[in-house]
Amino acid sequence: MQIGLVKGTLTATAKAERLTGQKLMVVDVIDAAGKVIVPSLVAVDTCGAGVGDGVMLTQGSAARMAAGLSAAPIDLAIIAVVDRVSVDT
Repeated sequence: MQIGLVKGTLTATAKAERLTGQKLMVVDVIDAAGKVIVPSLVAVDTCGAGVGDGVMLTQGSAARMAAGLSAAPIDLAIIAVVDRVSVDT
């Protein structure tokens, strides 16, 4: 799992049929300090995240399981809205 920050939404009218009805969000993968590690990935939102929210992400087959779409072309899913990240330095 990874930490992410929702930067925006993505709308696609022409897409794979199994993605119909799924909310697509643009997220940056970040480290615990908030530094962007990987910018601008698209994730299926499974928990009602919004722009500006910190989120927890999962990839690969776990993303398809989280979205309940085992046969859909999904490789990144938002599985939680993060309330706080605490790191001892």
